[in-house]
Amino acid sequence: MVRTRIAPSPTGADVHVGSIATALMNFAWAKKNHGQFVIRIEDTDRTRIVPGGEEKMLDTLNRIGLQADESPKVGGPYAPYRQSERLSIYKKYAEELVASGKAYYCICAPERLAKMRQDQQAKKQIPKYDRLCFHDQKNVIKKIRNDQLPHVIRLLIPDGETKFQDVVRGEIVINNENLDDQVLLKSDGFPTYHLGVVVDDHLMKISHIIRGEEWLPSTPKHVILYRAFGWELPAFAHVSLLRNPDRSKLSKRKNPVWTSWYLDLGIYPEALLNYLALMGWSHPEGKEKFSLEEYVEKFDIKDIQTSAPVFDPVKLEWMNGLYIRETKNSILKDQILEFYKAKKVDLDEKIVEKTIPLVKERIKKLSDYLPLCEFFFQPVQRLSLEKDSLYIKSVYEELKTITDWKAEIIGERMLELAKKLGIKNSEFFMTVRIAISGKKITPPLNESMEILGKEECLKRLDSLV
Repeated sequence: MVRTRIAPSPTGADVHVGSIATALMNFAWAKKNHGQFVIRIEDTDRTRIVPGGEEKMLDTLNRIGLQADESPKVGGPYAPYRQSERLSIYKKYAEELVASGKAYYCICAPERLAKMRQDQQAKKQIPKYDRLCFHDQKNVIKKIRNDQLPHVIRLLIPDGETKFQDVVRGEIVINNENLDDQVLLKSDGFPTYHLGVVVDDHLMKISHIIRGEEWLPSTPKHVILYRAFGWELPAFAHVSLLRNPDRSKLSKRKNPVWTSWYLDLGIYPEALLNYLALMGWSHPEGKEKFSLEEYVEKFDIKDIQTSAPVFDPVKLEWMNGLYIRETKNSILKDQILEFYKAKKVDLDEKIVEKTIPLVKERIKKLSDYLPLCEFFFQPVQRLSLEKDSLYIKSVYEELKTITDWKAEIIGERMLELAKKLGIKNSEFFMTVRIAISGKKITPPLNESMEILGKEECLKRLDSLV
C-alpha cells in the first residue's frame, strides 16, 4: 500500500507554493497507486506558531484541490495527526532508545554548549556535541532523578557510514563522523523534527517520503533512527527547491510565495496545480497544459528531475490565461461575479455578461477584469486630454445623430468624422477612448460604447464640451 504525506508547520502566513509543488507529487503518487495521501501538522516548534496558521494551511490545501484522506480535519486510523497531541508517544520511543543504548541523556547547560561550539568553530572543526554526558551516564541519570535537572535525550550516532537509496538522487553515503548526536527529545517534552518525523512516518505506515532537498542532510540521521528502532526504511525522494527566474532561492523577500496570494488574484486552482506540476517533472508527451487527473495518470517519482525548477509568476499568469480562454462565457461570468463579491464588490451581472467577449482574450487572471472594465460600472476620473480634445464637441454632435446604436455604425461614423476633421485615426480614437473611459487601454472602443449605451456616452462627452 502506497501512503504519502506532507507535514507542514503552522509557522507562516499560509502554505508556500514550493510546499504545494511537493504536496502535489505526494498526492499524485498516492492516487496513482490507489493509496492514501496524509496531512500531518508538525507544530512542535511552539515559539514560531502563527495563530490561525493551521486552519489557513488546511483551507488552502482544500481550496486548491489537494484533499487529504487523513488529516487533523478529517481524522483517520492513525490519529491524532497533530504532533503536539502525540507527546507521550515520542517520550515512549525516546526512552526505548535510551534503554537499548542507542540514545542517552544530556544535562549540559546552553551556555556550555554555546562555548563548546564556539571553540570548535575557532579550530575549524565540525560543530557537534562532545559526548560529555554520554561518558558519564550514571552520574547524569542520578542528577536527573535526585535534583530534577532539566535534560534532553540525544541520539548516539554509531561509528562507520550510513548508506541509503534516494529515488531521485541515487545512492547517498555519509561518513558518520560528520554527524552530530542530534537532540531527539527536548527538555520541555517536545520532540525535535528528527524524532517526530521518523516515529510518525513509521506509525502512520508512510511508504514514500517525497520532500524538499533541504531535508537531505537530515536524512542520514533519520536512517540511523529507523535502524536503531529496527524498522523498515521507507522510500526517500528529495526534490529540488523552486527558484526565482534569476535562479535565486524562492523567498518572500523577492516574490510572493504564499499560495493563497495567487488564488486571491484570481489564478485558477487547476491552473496553479498544472503549472506546479511542471516544476521538476515533464509530461511524457511534452504537454504543458493538462488536468490533475492526467497528471496523476502520467506521474512517476522516477521521472522527477534534479535540476532546480524556475517558478515564474509571468509564466503562471500566461497559463492561467489559457484556462480563462477555454472557460465558457457563462461560467466565466459567474466566476468574475463570485470573485469580486468575495472582495465586497457587487457588479452588474448584465454588464459583466456583455463585456466578457471583449476582455476574455486580454485577461490572464480574474483580478484583471475590473481594472479593464471599471468604466462600464461608473464614470472614472479622466486622464488629461490634449489640446485636440476641442473636437470632442464634434464627436458629441455626430454621435447624437446615430439612431441605431451599434458598434459597427459607431465605428463607421467616427472614421468618417476623423477624416472630415483631418485627424489621424490613432490620435482621434485615443482622445475619444480617454473621454469615454478615462483610460488609454480599454476593451475595443466601439463595442464598449455600444454596451455603455448612447445616453451614457453622450453624458460623458457632454461633461467635456
